[in-house]
Formats: sequence, C-alpha cells, structure tokens
Amino acid sequence: MKPLRTIESVKTKDGELKLQSRGPGDFLLTIDGRVLMTSTARRSEEALGKAGTAHLASHAIPSVLVGGLGMAYTLRTVLDELPAAAKVVVAELNADVVRWCKGPMAELTDNAVSDPRVKVELRDVMKVISDAAHGGPANRYDAIVIDLYEGPGSETRRDDPLYGARSCASARQALKKGGVFSIWGEAFDEGYVKRLEKNGFSVRINRPGKGGLKHVIFIATAI
Repeated sequence: MKPLRTIESVKTKDGELKLQSRGPGDFLLTIDGRVLMTSTARRSEEALGKAGTAHLASHAIPSVLVGGLGMAYTLRTVLDELPAAAKVVVAELNADVVRWCKGPMAELTDNAVSDPRVKVELRDVMKVISDAAHGGPANRYDAIVIDLYEGPGSETRRDDPLYGARSCASARQALKKGGVFSIWGEAFDEGYVKRLEKNGFSVRINRPGKGGLKHVIFIATAI
C-alpha cells in the first residue's frame, strides 16, 4: 500500500481538517485525526442518496436539500437519480471541502459540485431547514438528505441541535407531504426513530454494509 500524502490541511474549530491521498482515486478526509471518509468505502453514502430520492422518479422539477458534502458521493448519487430540471441545494459549513470537491477530488464524482442543478450554501444545514420550515409551501423540499460525519446515536439527547425532537419537527415542516427525510448514521438509534415518528414521519431502516459494524440509513417519509 502506498503511503499517504497530505494534499492540504486547514485549521477548524473541531481540529485540523486534512485531505490526504495515496494516488489517483484514493483519498482520505480526517479531522483532528479522526477518519471522516475514504474514497474506497462509500457504499452507505451511495445507498443514502438513492434512498432519499427514489420517490422522485416521476417528479418533473424536484427540489432536494443535501446536508453535508464530504467527498460528494452522496451528492453524485442524488444527481444521478434526478431529472435535468431538478434543483439541489447543498448545505456545507466548510468552504475548503467545497473547493477540494471541485479541485483534487473532482475526478471522484465527475465534478458533481459544479453540476448546473447544484447550489452550494455555506451554512448550517439546520438553519437552511429552519428557513424552509418557516418560509411557506413554496419553499418546502421534496427530499432532505443528511450526510454528516456524526449521525444520531444512542447518546443523542432529545434537545440535540441536529437529531433532537425540535430538529425532527423542523424537518417535517420543511418537507412537502410525501417528502423523504433520509439520514446517515453510524448505528441504529431507537430513540431517534421514536422522535421522528412522533413528529409526523413513518420510518424504515436500511443497513447497506456487509459484515462488521453496519452503518444505518434512516428513511423517514412525511405523512
């Protein structure tokens, strides 16, 4: 195995964000030494993108929000499932991640970030969701896809800013009836499922991994 080469690193409030590579098509993202994503393991991200947009096959102009960019694999899958007239907003906090996805990592996803259907907003995804929730029917989404490096877990509190009860309610208000809220998680969280159900969603679970720890996709449909 070739050694990792650091392409670039930047300081963030969560620690050093680093992009490394072993060669063409082989990239690693870490923050404060913790692995965020590797280009060789993307099964759950691609499954997330498909799960969140499968219901949009017959929609002429679907509107989709993607929270978190990563290496843009989820975004690439979302785009591949949508028609040419679709509108996709990507909420990403770090401008360097956007730049890397347009630069050294663009080859991984056929430069998904530069697709004409995509608009990137350098904002907290929950603020984007809140705006949609309070902006009236015309501002609601057909799908919201959340792919953050920390998903819901057994320690997630009811008042968690991303996965708490209020966030679940806001997501429901930001979706059209029948819209889908899909969320990537490291492991199953029964409490999160209950919070989603109490706030107007029907929920099913997908575990796309093979062997070992299986990541979880929470697929919540607005009812």
